[in-house]
Amino acid sequence: MSIDSNSSAKRLNLERATNFMRQFRDPDSRELKKLSANQFMEVWSHYDRDGNGYIEGNELDGFLKEFVSSANFTDISPDAVSDEMLVELKACFMEAYDDNQDGKIDIRELAQLLPMEENFLLLFRFDNPLESSVEFMKIWREYDTDGSGYIEADELKNFLRDLLREAKKINDVSEDKLIEYTDTMLQVFDSNKDGRLQLSEMAKLLPVKENFLCRQVFKEGIEGATKLTKDDIERVFSLYDRDNNGSIENEELRGFLKDLLELVKKDYDAQDLLDFEETILQGVEYSSEGKISRKQLTMILLALAKHHQEEELATP
Repeated sequence: MSIDSNSSAKRLNLERATNFMRQFRDPDSRELKKLSANQFMEVWSHYDRDGNGYIEGNELDGFLKEFVSSANFTDISPDAVSDEMLVELKACFMEAYDDNQDGKIDIRELAQLLPMEENFLLLFRFDNPLESSVEFMKIWREYDTDGSGYIEADELKNFLRDLLREAKKINDVSEDKLIEYTDTMLQVFDSNKDGRLQLSEMAKLLPVKENFLCRQVFKEGIEGATKLTKDDIERVFSLYDRDNNGSIENEELRGFLKDLLELVKKDYDAQDLLDFEETILQGVEYSSEGKISRKQLTMILLALAKHHQEEELATP
């Protein structure tokens, strides 16, 4: 290696040590360069130090300081960003990028901030969330080809390939690049690091527009339950009865139960969903044909409202 090469390597290592984000900026314009899937994962892993799937607290402060100071032509320390400036910066930043207003940055929000390869960015489906969990469960069934209850690496690669084909970008992506995308998506969304995606992990990769059951009318205890109108029930029923045949069944039922399960459990897999189905439906005269009616849906929603009231009473 030449002296110049050694100097460049040392300079790069120094930049990494002092400000991780400087290496991703153009040295002349100081604009952020387009990140590859692997580089994006480097940034995410560097700042999500506790690996909990969010950049928050001190992690977020560190990211913002380095993100801003790295834009300077001179290599100033991130500590040059004062506490007052950080407070103002964080407020502006979170207003722009914290879509769900939870006070922290998740992987999808960071992907909107950093410039990335167009084809990799497509995989986050920012402009095309699913209409409901019914569609999600149909996709789950389609790509869980071995029926294991998990999306393994090969199944995930097939899913990503079809996403790119749908966007008419598959010819732009080599097999090696597709493997890189698959590995990166697994690193990002495989929270328990078992090398595959369970239901709750896939749900983060493939979000729906809204979990209708999170609306306030279903969270107001018995008083709220009495406020549930016929229109409320009909709205929920029509959301899940996608084929309009007068009953909720198959993937429609799984989608409804997935939304219901998400209200009480953050991390869940296919077996959790099956167990939850048995628990929820055993008290509503569940049809042996695997269907629920409007009456049964009403009973479940009333039970949901009662559950919220009991939780509120149990909270000191």
